[in-house]
Amino acid sequence: MILPEINPVLIEIGPLAIRWYGISWLVAFFTIYLLAKNRLSFLSENQLSDLMFYGLLGAVIGGRVGYMLFYNIDQLGANIFSIFYIWQGGLSFHGGLLGVLVTAVILSKRWKISFFDIMDFIAPCVPFGLGWVRIGNFLNAELLGRETSLPWGVIFPGDPLGLSRHPSQIYQAFSEAFLLGFFLLWFAKQQRPKKSISALFLIGYGLIRCLTEMFREPDSHIGFDLFDAITRGQLLSVPMILAGFIILAYSYKYNKR
Repeated sequence: MILPEINPVLIEIGPLAIRWYGISWLVAFFTIYLLAKNRLSFLSENQLSDLMFYGLLGAVIGGRVGYMLFYNIDQLGANIFSIFYIWQGGLSFHGGLLGVLVTAVILSKRWKISFFDIMDFIAPCVPFGLGWVRIGNFLNAELLGRETSLPWGVIFPGDPLGLSRHPSQIYQAFSEAFLLGFFLLWFAKQQRPKKSISALFLIGYGLIRCLTEMFREPDSHIGFDLFDAITRGQLLSVPMILAGFIILAYSYKYNKR
């Protein structure tokens, strides 16, 4: 299947350009907000608005810093100001997650609310937002998949090799939004201990990322990190999975709900 060339810019008015990728972030934000609003219990609407605003800020700042540290450290070393070159693209999920965690720590202290109460509250909503961002990656013809002969392979416009590739962005969107997202929403309604939702988010996303990275082309300037098979994204996901299992074991041993 040959993907039609999609202009990454939807509307351009003078220096202002509205991009499909930016729209995917906007849709992701409102999807998370609406799902979280539907689950409101111990937070007020004003607190939810603050959580969403500062959480988004933490995700973007952390995502950019994480990308430069995890994926582009050479450029950062050559020019430290390149961290501000956001028009060149580059956001890391793992860095964004750290940014959100820092935000949640700060807000939990300000509100005198447990950090894990906040994370257990918002975690089931986040995968649906991640799914929209992956669809934005697909429309932007970026983060391309590996070569495949399967009938649903996609030839992306602008691919210098013109290969039929796995639509790995769609694999990730489906796995994150539908599999992980709906599972966490279901699990949140069950009797379960505190911290367990957060733990399952870490485990679930980490495993999904490790699996779907098998269909995604490694970054050209990095390649594989281990054994000509393990990517940077998979390596960064391993600590998430381990932390998730530790938190899950702790939650079931020491917490009751």
